[in-house]
Amino acid sequence: MKYSAIITDIEGTTSRISFVTDILFPYAARELPAFIRANATQPDVATALTACRELMQQPAAGTEQIITKLLQWITDDKKVTPLKALQGMVWQHGYQSGAFTGHLYADAATQLQYWHSKGIKLYVYSSGSVQAQQLLFQYSDYGDLTTLFNGYFDTRIGAKREISSYAAILQQLQLPPKQVLFLSDVVAELDAARALGIATVQLIREGQPTANHPVAHSFDQIREQMS
Repeated sequence: MKYSAIITDIEGTTSRISFVTDILFPYAARELPAFIRANATQPDVATALTACRELMQQPAAGTEQIITKLLQWITDDKKVTPLKALQGMVWQHGYQSGAFTGHLYADAATQLQYWHSKGIKLYVYSSGSVQAQQLLFQYSDYGDLTTLFNGYFDTRIGAKREISSYAAILQQLQLPPKQVLFLSDVVAELDAARALGIATVQLIREGQPTANHPVAHSFDQIREQMS
C-alpha cells in the first residue's frame, strides 16, 4: 500500500540509540553549564529557564539551581521540553564546530531519499526538540537531509505514548489515519498511534522486544513491505 505520509522516530529507528546516550548527552552535560551562564539573558535561553522554574515550582530559582536540576534531568533521561530546547542550542555549537555529525543508518538515509522522490511526505516525531531533530539531519553522516522533511514534531505536540499526540499530528497533516505510516522502535508509541488507525512498523535495530506490530530490521524491509 502506498502511504501519503510517513512519520519516523529517531532514536533506535533512523539512528542508533548510543549516538544520543554516548555522544549527545555527555556533550550537553559537559557544555550546558557554561553555555547557560554565558547566555542566560538571551531571549531563547531566558524563556527556557523560566519554563524550568515553573517545572521546578521554584519561581525564584537562580541560575545555578536550574543548572543543577537540568543536569539531574539529563542523568534521569527526563523528556522535559525546556531541557530539550537548551540541549538543542548546545548541540548546534557541537555540530557546527565539527565535534560530531548526526548518526544515521545507511538504509534510513537511502530510503528517506527514495520516499521523498516518490512524493511521500516525510515527518519526524521525536522527544528531542525540533531544533535538535533538524540539526541531526542537517549535519548528518550523509550531508544535509532537512529538505526531505515536510515537518517536525516534538513533545510540544504531546507525549509520544499518548493517543492525543497522534490525534493532534493527524489534524495538522490533514490526512486519514490509514494513509499515514508511523515508524518507531518503542511499542508503547506504536500502540498509541495504532489506536487511531495509523499504520505502524516496529524497527528492531538493537534487539528490542517485539509486540503485535509489523516489524522490520531496516528501512529496506519497510520498502519491501510497502511494495
